[in-house]
Amino acid sequence: MSKQSGPSETGNKDTPQIVPFPTAERPVREPATQKRGAARHWAIGVGLALVLAVATIYVWWSVGSSPGIRYATVPVAIGPIARSISATGTVNPELTIIVGTYVSGVIQELSCDYNTQVKRGQSCAKIDPRPYQSIVDQGKANLAVAKAQLEKDNASLTYARLSLGRLATLVQTNAVSRDAYDNAKNVYDQALAQIAFDEATIRQRQAVLDAAQVNLDYTNSISPVDGTVVSRNVTMGQTVAASFQTPTLFLIATDLTKMQVDANVSESDIGGIRNGNKATFTVDAYSRRAFEGRVTQVRQSPQTVQNVVTYDVVVSVDNSDLALKPGLTAATRIIVDQRSGVLRVPNQALRYVPTGAALPEGKQARVWVLRDGAPAPIQVTPGLDDDEFTEIVQGELKVDDKVIVAEQQNSANARSGVPRPRL
Repeated sequence: MSKQSGPSETGNKDTPQIVPFPTAERPVREPATQKRGAARHWAIGVGLALVLAVATIYVWWSVGSSPGIRYATVPVAIGPIARSISATGTVNPELTIIVGTYVSGVIQELSCDYNTQVKRGQSCAKIDPRPYQSIVDQGKANLAVAKAQLEKDNASLTYARLSLGRLATLVQTNAVSRDAYDNAKNVYDQALAQIAFDEATIRQRQAVLDAAQVNLDYTNSISPVDGTVVSRNVTMGQTVAASFQTPTLFLIATDLTKMQVDANVSESDIGGIRNGNKATFTVDAYSRRAFEGRVTQVRQSPQTVQNVVTYDVVVSVDNSDLALKPGLTAATRIIVDQRSGVLRVPNQALRYVPTGAALPEGKQARVWVLRDGAPAPIQVTPGLDDDEFTEIVQGELKVDDKVIVAEQQNSANARSGVPRPRL
């Protein structure tokens, strides 16, 4: 007899399960997945509501607000004004001497180099003197021959004078013929002429010798001044030729503690420059340092390059610390007029015109002052101006008045100080 089997402990998957009916003591619990889904739907709804609210506020601020204008002002003040002219120039020593040579030859000695401190009369270079020494020796010999010839002819002159004297006595007593006397007189006259010729020959040969000696001396190039060698253009063994022009061997600056700027000033600006005008300039080597000087010369000779006419203006400057070097490029500012303690406004204030306002008629000038939050025009008479400010000679302007120099369209958000929301 077989035993009837019942349900297993683990249960059969095909057998329906009996779910208890919910009671107060046993409530039915929802699954966890249903809870998470409900929370997600709730978060999405809240996020959409916030986005809609922010968008509504943004549209209200952007569309509902009216645009405004913000003014940039500068207070009227008392201060200096200096009108200036800008020019570019080159820094140079006040006096530069060219040491050259009048003779040709081979450089045999070099006793000077760059930056050498030299004294007047000091030898800087020497050309091989042997060819010129030979010419001097030949000239001396020729001069000696001429002098010897003079001595010989002086002896002949003495003999001719004595002979003529004796014959002059004899001719009076008819002891000799008149022809003999005339012949002696002719010999004497020729002796005198020969002496004159010999003396002229000596002078001529002396001059030739002097010229040869000068050329010999020129083989030794010496410094004519005290100074500093700033340039050397020859080397040992180099051949220099002085056929058509004097070769430049050295450039010597007399005093590097005194420099000058040779500035090129446009023809449109040259009329305002006078000797004594103050000037400042900068060089790239010392970009943060401003050097000061004064105009010492306005040269009359024009310089024309590609139909552009400029004039050289010399600005002298002290260089006691030897900071400035020859050849530096200088950005120069020459002050042509200046005043101190004047009422001044920025140049932008004279150019500013509010939006919608009419331009001033003719040569009238005016500025706009911010009063009660609105621009108010004031007629003024301008005076001296520079790159930044203009002097006010006449007008109802006072110190600390707020003159308008610019305006900017501004939204209501910027005026109210409330930051615009970002999406």
